[in-house]
Amino acid sequence: MTLNDIPALNAALNALATLLMTAGFVFIRSKNVNAHRACMLSAGVVSAIFLVGYVGHKILKGMAAGAGEAIHTQFGGEGAIRVVYLVILLTHVVLAISIAYLVPKTFALALTGQFERHKRWARVVFPIWYYVSITGVLVYFFLYQWWPSAA
Repeated sequence: MTLNDIPALNAALNALATLLMTAGFVFIRSKNVNAHRACMLSAGVVSAIFLVGYVGHKILKGMAAGAGEAIHTQFGGEGAIRVVYLVILLTHVVLAISIAYLVPKTFALALTGQFERHKRWARVVFPIWYYVSITGVLVYFFLYQWWPSAA
């Protein structure tokens, strides 16, 4: 594995988290609390592993970069698609920062038996987390597959 393989691995982790969240949502709708709990906790673990991989990639990329070189990946698209990408990226980053607090708080409410509060929180937090997970995969495709930078 090389430094260049980490973004694809991170995208796969985000995709897996999305699938686990989807299954967790389906399970809670069918009142299967144990399966819901297992899926959501697994999604949380996968998301945490993603976060370690993301931060680790940035650190390693920074260490490999020469003085004055940017450690972020350039987007190669132009025009309208660049605007679309930047809107997705901005909303993804802002909401990703928020879920670093919101998801653990929602988990804590469930794990401490505060199920009514957990439900109220989850109705707000779940779509935010879901959006962040999906847009994380989209950002990977925008940067590395669909419109990679020529540099």
